[in-house]
Amino acid sequence: MKKTAAKRKIAMIASESNPLVKTGGLADVVFSLSKALRAQREDVRIVIPFYPQVWGKLHEAPKQVARVEVRMNWRNNAANVFLAKLGGVPFYLIQNQQYFERDAVYGYDDDGERFAFFAQAALKALEAVGFAPDIVHVHDWQAAMVPCLLKAGHLDFFASTKTVLTIHNPAFKGAMDPDALYDLFNLPLSLYENGSVRLDGRFSTLKAGIAYADKITTVSPTHRNELLTQDGGWGLDGVLRYRQDDFCGFLNGIDYDEWNPKKDSKIPMPYDADSFAKGKEEAKRALFAKTYLRDHGGPTFGLVSRLTFQKGVDLVRDIMPKLLEQGAHFLCLGSGERMLEQDMENLRSRYPSQVALYIGYNDLRAHEIYAASDFFLMPSSFEPCGISQLIAQRYGSLPIVRYTGGLRDTVEGYVGWNQGTATGIGFESYDYYGIDWATSMAMGVYRNKPAFEQMVRNAMNKDNSWDHSASLYRGLYETLAPLR
Repeated sequence: MKKTAAKRKIAMIASESNPLVKTGGLADVVFSLSKALRAQREDVRIVIPFYPQVWGKLHEAPKQVARVEVRMNWRNNAANVFLAKLGGVPFYLIQNQQYFERDAVYGYDDDGERFAFFAQAALKALEAVGFAPDIVHVHDWQAAMVPCLLKAGHLDFFASTKTVLTIHNPAFKGAMDPDALYDLFNLPLSLYENGSVRLDGRFSTLKAGIAYADKITTVSPTHRNELLTQDGGWGLDGVLRYRQDDFCGFLNGIDYDEWNPKKDSKIPMPYDADSFAKGKEEAKRALFAKTYLRDHGGPTFGLVSRLTFQKGVDLVRDIMPKLLEQGAHFLCLGSGERMLEQDMENLRSRYPSQVALYIGYNDLRAHEIYAASDFFLMPSSFEPCGISQLIAQRYGSLPIVRYTGGLRDTVEGYVGWNQGTATGIGFESYDYYGIDWATSMAMGVYRNKPAFEQMVRNAMNKDNSWDHSASLYRGLYETLAPLR
């Protein structure tokens, strides 16, 4: 009889995951990485809260598989645990009306309490269904207390479990009053007093995760190095330098099932690296007609982003009139800071035949913009990894990025003679002169058709799938829980 290969059991614990609930790139990573790991024969299961919006994304009713009790000091709350399967990945959904039956995922005064409940309910759910993981892989501050709970709480069911923490956004640290250690997690104040979970005079769930996880990762090699510096460490550089031998930077990938211009039903005509000219021309023609734009002869710049200063939207605002006066077009999709939304509205008012704007998020329009644009604007002030530039490359829209974090790791910038390898355009200085240099380079290369088309082919042929990154995570897991 043929022996079945052993599988490692991995529990992914996060506050959101595609395709059920998404507010940002975290959801993309959790689901796409899990799918890629399952394709490489890892037994991965995702644990997230059961938010109201999840119902609309389920293809069939989930099955209740457990009910657990979570005691937090004087509070005693129950959670129903449901099982669903999407994209070949099992999901355990943690349902609690008080904490998760809300209009938004985040932004409430009791977010600390909500996700303290979730972290503990997730562990109880795994025990209740009998899934004893070799690895618990947690993401960001919302789940970062899990390694601490496993080690300081001495939970017998998880005696052999190792832990990995991935930091996606170091700006959010899960800061709470020190007494939350006992009040919400039933842990002693000594963990705060000895400095294990103390950060800037408060208790931080993210610092706790860094201190207690067996391994720590972030989402690009450059961002890993930035986090070890005082200027780029968001106050976490000290504890990360202490753990730097256990700290890795692995690039994110993108889901090639979702983002594939050769099979994308949301764009007018499929295309690949050999047929992009006709495919992108048709995408541009269709979107221009839908948004009442006229062809002014110049390139089309796309932006799909939160409209925030962190994403460099102020630089886009400042440079765009110059580009539009030269015959360019601008396709913008996003929402965020009110002032920047108004700035985009003002651009559309001034250049109604060249600027198309959608305030909010629309998945169809996102696909249309990636396909129709020649260049994709992503001049972020900081960017741990970034996913939009990877999608843009996949669709032959050359990313214009500021070199920070994963943008440096994923875009080889054109400098005038390297069109044989360049996959976009990059610049260093976060100011008008930086974005002016980069967009002037873009306008120039657009007029040099052979160079431009070679760069588009380079970008589209670049491997931005999860396969390589998933293999790196598997190698990390192997150091903690070797397969026998």
